[in-house]
Amino acid sequence: MTEAEGWLERFDRDHRDLPPATWIAALVVVFGTVGVLWSLPVPAEFYEISPFLNWGSAFLMATAVYYFIISLSLAIGMLPFVLGVGAFQLWLENSGHSAMQTSLALFALGLAGLWFGHRKRGGILAVIKDLQHMMIAPAWMLWVIYRWVGIPT
Repeated sequence: MTEAEGWLERFDRDHRDLPPATWIAALVVVFGTVGVLWSLPVPAEFYEISPFLNWGSAFLMATAVYYFIISLSLAIGMLPFVLGVGAFQLWLENSGHSAMQTSLALFALGLAGLWFGHRKRGGILAVIKDLQHMMIAPAWMLWVIYRWVGIPT
């Protein structure tokens, strides 16, 4: 068992009995958080490198690198998710809606969903712990699916 598998199994023990809405809430928190980071002002040097470089895209790039460090198969499986989050942020930015307000609303909805899922098992402290592991939750969800279909991690 790799270190990543051990870590994911510990995360699994803490989360396997949560309602499915909690899984959705975790993903909504990711979209909201990345959106808030995406909306923050960036130095002019970022734009000189690429018009798509901002705090949110940098966070997604770091997350992708982390996924490759912990598991090649998980990283490959997570690339569509990471790219999807980025594509959603680009769409939101160009949609005419306030990206910051929409992202804050998504974050708040996701937090409410996490609290609802954890209310009987740790409440707000469990939600705070989930926020610390925010980008592991999607990888854990994929890991659960991989185990179910027999794909090694």
